[in-house]
Amino acid sequence: MSDVDDLEINALVTRLSRPHASGGVVIERAAILAAGTDFPAVIDWITAHAGTPDTTVSEPRRNGLHGSRVHGGGTAASPPPQRFVLPPGALR
Repeated sequence: MSDVDDLEINALVTRLSRPHASGGVVIERAAILAAGTDFPAVIDWITAHAGTPDTTVSEPRRNGLHGSRVHGGGTAASPPPQRFVLPPGALR
């Protein structure tokens, strides 16, 4: 199935995460990708341990000379989550 085991993923997430305001930890998507591990396995591990995508996204600027052209067109697909939040106690 996956070439990365549970303990390795736990160690990776522990190493790459930082404290979150909720009391848990947050890990950046870019950090997981940069680690070069099995990204889908890490995301599966995070969701299996009650981790959720951080949905706080800043509103893009829509003003300026070409703001309506750049942002006003059709609906774009939502970008993938940039970070994931794990609750307190999720890491061993």
